[in-house]
Amino acid sequence: MSLREFGMLLALGALWGASFVFIRVAAPALGPFVLVEGRVALASLALVAYLAVIGGLATLRPVRERWRGFLLLGTLNAAVPFVLISVAQLRLTASFGAILNSTTPLFAAVIGAVWLGDALTARKVVGLVFGIAGVAVLVGWSPIPVDALLFLAVLASLGAALFYGIGGSYAKKSFAGIPPLAMAVGQLGGAAVVVAPFAGAEAATGGADLSAVVVASMLALALVSTAAAYLIYFRLLASVGPTKTLTVTLLVPVFGTFFGAALLAEPFGGGTLPGLVMILASVLFVNEVRFGKSPKQPAEAR
Repeated sequence: MSLREFGMLLALGALWGASFVFIRVAAPALGPFVLVEGRVALASLALVAYLAVIGGLATLRPVRERWRGFLLLGTLNAAVPFVLISVAQLRLTASFGAILNSTTPLFAAVIGAVWLGDALTARKVVGLVFGIAGVAVLVGWSPIPVDALLFLAVLASLGAALFYGIGGSYAKKSFAGIPPLAMAVGQLGGAAVVVAPFAGAEAATGGADLSAVVVASMLALALVSTAAAYLIYFRLLASVGPTKTLTVTLLVPVFGTFFGAALLAEPFGGGTLPGLVMILASVLFVNEVRFGKSPKQPAEAR
């Protein structure tokens, strides 16, 4: 991984870290399915509008030709994990949800080794374990009240991490050569189709709280933490592969904890600084960052 790619990884971590704050604010007011539908529908429309402005609508031809595959990709890599995270955030703090999301690289590494034949080297294993240890330090030793709802929320978060791992490997195996913008629009559009009936049923059961803060959180989630973030995500996926790309979730708890403390007054534990150092060191270690000139990007990553 080059320095440029590592910078993109940091930006993606910040955008996804902030998403847990937006979800924590909006999910209780709107409901998980309505929030996810708004998120993926608005994000996909924003990307299509961007393509229209730059004259790139022809980029979406693969989406039309392979719409069934994009429905599956949208289900695996957006609809299911987004809903699971939104359900979990009804009970968890933003920082705790972001921290649990850091298990994604472990699932991705195992799935990549089994499905794609990616080498699960000792270096990767040690780096990932070191990163998870950093997350543990970040959390600190504060007791967390345990009950059935918390247990279910943790399971939902871990389930989302599992689906991210599956979705990343499926994207690499089945969509090689497709431009990142087409990948982003196809995945988000597929997720919007899948989630729509569930969102409609949820909306019919009661009214949503459309306060200014809730609306702003949903828009930021859709346009910043989804549309913009997915452009970065698919570029990284094409250039460095799913296992290295998904180590971004080791950065998400750093930013999630910071934004949670700054915006939602969540506790800022004493393990934050050492945890941050350990997590960043882990990402550098696993991704073998080269602090030099970026190599030529593959055509599909542009």
